[in-house]
Amino acid sequence: MNTHQLTIAGPMRRRYDEILTPDALAFVAELHRRFAGTRHERLADRMRARYDLGNGRDLRFLPETADVREDDSWRVAGAGPGLDDRRIEITGPTDPKMTINALNSGANVWLADLEDATSPTWANIIEGQLSLFDAIRERLEFTSPEGKEYRVTAERTPTIVMRPRGWHLVEKHIEYTDRSGLRLAASASLVDFGLYAFHNAAELVARGRGPYFYLPKLENHREARLWNDIFTFTEQRLGLDHGTIRATVLIETFPAAFEMEEILFELRDHCAGLNAGRWDYVFSIIKNYRGRGQWFVLPDRDRILMTLPFMRAYTELLVKTCHQRGAHAIGGMSAFIPNRRDPEVTERALERVAADKRREAGDGFDGSWVAHPDLIPVARAEFDAVLGDRPNQLDRRRDDVHVTARDLLDVRSAGGEVTLAGVRANIAITVRYLDSWLRGIGAAAIDNLMEDAATAEISRSQLWQWIHHDHVTVEGETITRGLVEGMLAEVLASLPHAPSSRLAEAEELFRTVTLHEDFPTFLTVPGYTRYLVEPTEVTQAEDVRAA
Repeated sequence: MNTHQLTIAGPMRRRYDEILTPDALAFVAELHRRFAGTRHERLADRMRARYDLGNGRDLRFLPETADVREDDSWRVAGAGPGLDDRRIEITGPTDPKMTINALNSGANVWLADLEDATSPTWANIIEGQLSLFDAIRERLEFTSPEGKEYRVTAERTPTIVMRPRGWHLVEKHIEYTDRSGLRLAASASLVDFGLYAFHNAAELVARGRGPYFYLPKLENHREARLWNDIFTFTEQRLGLDHGTIRATVLIETFPAAFEMEEILFELRDHCAGLNAGRWDYVFSIIKNYRGRGQWFVLPDRDRILMTLPFMRAYTELLVKTCHQRGAHAIGGMSAFIPNRRDPEVTERALERVAADKRREAGDGFDGSWVAHPDLIPVARAEFDAVLGDRPNQLDRRRDDVHVTARDLLDVRSAGGEVTLAGVRANIAITVRYLDSWLRGIGAAAIDNLMEDAATAEISRSQLWQWIHHDHVTVEGETITRGLVEGMLAEVLASLPHAPSSRLAEAEELFRTVTLHEDFPTFLTVPGYTRYLVEPTEVTQAEDVRAA
């Protein structure tokens, strides 16, 4: 069978036909025909790797790719137009209001996030594409239900770097028929990337920038090779010069930390840099080593600091690797956010963010993330103090850094002290975030912290690990399923049950991802399938065949 068929199973609302055009769908279908099979192979590789780790195999630097690491001659493509200075990047979802706020923020780069900061409802995904489509053409406006008008007023807007959903996720509102005739949910990665690139690549180039992407959740260099093949094909198909597409890879999985150079090498014609995705990285450590005993039990979430030895090893290796290969090293996001109604909270948040960015700039990072526009001045001040008029510090080689596999694996250095308050906090954060996510809000301010899917993953996976290791708190209480059930009931009783809340479903999902014997690899997978998929509307469906 030499064709793929795409079926749009989600409802076609106002302006959706501007994104889901026949030509755009044909391009996405062609991406599936060429690359969906390899995606399935890479996901199978992940399963085998997790099985091996669970059976005692430790991660290591690969002996079979030593020649790549030892060859000092190769470099990555580096920054494209508009990406040379990335000292401050603001992150956020792509709804019209947040898009306008990001474009007015004064940041150098906006991470337009269809992944962890976006709840992947059909409306959020397609309307997010519409927001980007309009923003790139400088015609985006928005009026809130209360009548407040939002417009882009900044003289110079941030360079847009779009983050598609990860390889593990699907888009059930778009289905494709594979070579054997099976109808499958489309790859969320290929949908997000394909629609954005098809509609906007040429327009971005014409405006002096380019189609730039953040690549999430990569676990090894073979997954990076798949993205590189997709970029090369896309450039040929859309008539772009080779290397026009640039990608920044989030090193946010534990396995990827052992393959940073190999990932850069596979993407070298399209790579701009690496990012230290700290929160998903911590989650990945727990996920991959959750069954390996007390050595890998982490303490209360608020005690997992970037200054811990194993986290220092990770970030310092990232900076050294990037600068050795001509790639930007971009720091991560501190979760603290200001509260405009509480000056004391704001002061503490600014102090902590300043300290975080001071450390990153001093370590050699070329830029970093913030989650709120009010944090930009304090973060910029720390990077300005180190960079001055220079756009980056790529010339700073970290030859003083020598990181071994043992250093990265030294999770025990964090200690395993868990408090009852820490247990309760993880329960409350997980439930409250899931309620937000189920209501279509993927980035939520909870207790003066910006929570997204990554931070919720840490909270629920810690609970699962503590329960399965019968971990004992500093107060002498064994963390059992019963203890967590009791605290869960107390947390739920303390929360307001507004008409719009989805706490009942949040509780169900909490139990699935935290209290079941099996450990779901991502909370978003069962959450999406059970609660966010809209019923198929066959009458609205469109079929597209792509040779």
